[in-house]
Amino acid sequence: MYSTFQLAKKYLRYYLTASNGQGHGIHSPFVFDFITQVLTDKKTYNCYREIEAIRKQLKQNNTVIEVEDFGAGSGKIKSNQRVVKAIASSSLKQPKYAQLLFRMVQYYKPKLVLELGTSLGVTTAYLANGNVAANVYTCEGATQIAAIAQHHFNDLSIKNISIITGDFATTLTSLLQTTGTIDFAFIDGNHRKEPTLQYFQQLLEHSDNNTILVFDDIHWSAGMEEAWAAIQHHPAVTLTIDLFFIGIVCLNKDIKASQHFVIKY
Repeated sequence: MYSTFQLAKKYLRYYLTASNGQGHGIHSPFVFDFITQVLTDKKTYNCYREIEAIRKQLKQNNTVIEVEDFGAGSGKIKSNQRVVKAIASSSLKQPKYAQLLFRMVQYYKPKLVLELGTSLGVTTAYLANGNVAANVYTCEGATQIAAIAQHHFNDLSIKNISIITGDFATTLTSLLQTTGTIDFAFIDGNHRKEPTLQYFQQLLEHSDNNTILVFDDIHWSAGMEEAWAAIQHHPAVTLTIDLFFIGIVCLNKDIKASQHFVIKY
């Protein structure tokens, strides 16, 4: 992964060159609608307070757990014995982005949502609250992390989440065989080039014209940037939005020419 200094330089370049995030001068109807209806929505929704209270608890949790790590691992945590609050500090998606995912699900109303990388379940809770009528499947490699996430789903009385535990290399294939078309997916699992591209290919086979894919940490490393570039140039991809920490992918064939946007957020 990039060092903190390298990432800061990249973020500064992004911030200085990205579109202003207000919709001005954006000629894509989809992107203009996304900016004005989703990205810049400043309302505080009811679930925000409850989920952020869970985040606060996790950041104060001194429990030590065993973690099976099938992915690129944490850049800050090296041992398989980890303290919950350390996982929460290094792995949970910032409220700004987790709440954006909530608003995307709320606005686009996907019926089937997939998350690769449950972590402690904070982002999953936001996805599930975005559309309580959706079926949300979330995949987590580490058994004890999945158990903590399930505990908090119970506390929040969230009923529309199913956790699949185990290595994505085996669990994702069998899951996709049973779910049918994925309407919305958040890929926050193995932060390496080849696995990310493999997940993308698998999801393509279970996508349709309205599917939206969101990739986390697209600038986390040189490998992830290469994966993001390959996804952008795939013939099935018609539109992408780079928000630096996440990348959004649309497969809508009604968009005749591929369009790629970098938007400040």
